[in-house]
Amino acid sequence: MTKFDKAKAEIVDERILADGWTRLSNFQIDYTDSDGETHRLQREVYHRTPAATILLYDTRRDIVILVRQFRLPVFLHGEPAWIVEAPAGLLDGDAPEAAIRREAEEETGFRIRDVRFLFKAYSAPGSSTELQYFFAATIDSTDRVSEGGGLSHEHEDIEVLEVPLDQVMAMIEHGEIVDLKTITLLQWAIMNRDTLR
Repeated sequence: MTKFDKAKAEIVDERILADGWTRLSNFQIDYTDSDGETHRLQREVYHRTPAATILLYDTRRDIVILVRQFRLPVFLHGEPAWIVEAPAGLLDGDAPEAAIRREAEEETGFRIRDVRFLFKAYSAPGSSTELQYFFAATIDSTDRVSEGGGLSHEHEDIEVLEVPLDQVMAMIEHGEIVDLKTITLLQWAIMNRDTLR
């Protein structure tokens, strides 16, 4: 047992600051640190529902299927806001695999045959409850059942991209891909390229 095993937290109060597309809460917690001292801390947390993302890899053509769409937070930073990402979406009450199958087809037009679960990770554990489930699937041109582009009733405006796997690291280095979940999946693909074939 280390001294950090003695640390603990107790929620004292939660105040909801916003409750729209996502909920934002202000928490007061009593945090007993590893030295046994208790401190009253204040933290704001975004309550995000779980999500899933997927790497779609065409082994014959050695390309990945990515999407480009508008992201307001990036726009607020004054950067190009139509960013390149791996297909992804909220679970919306579905199991992670079912959700990513749905989202991949809506966004890219590819119907996935075999899905491989890779891992799960918190996207921003210092401020958000969002848990991402990461998947990979091999595809080919016969799996394309529609043009993709997202759902019009959700006002999705998604461009489908075919990117050579050999080019993705340069795109990351040059700032053409800035989405963390996508960078994570692409680095996984580079390291595991042989197992995807």
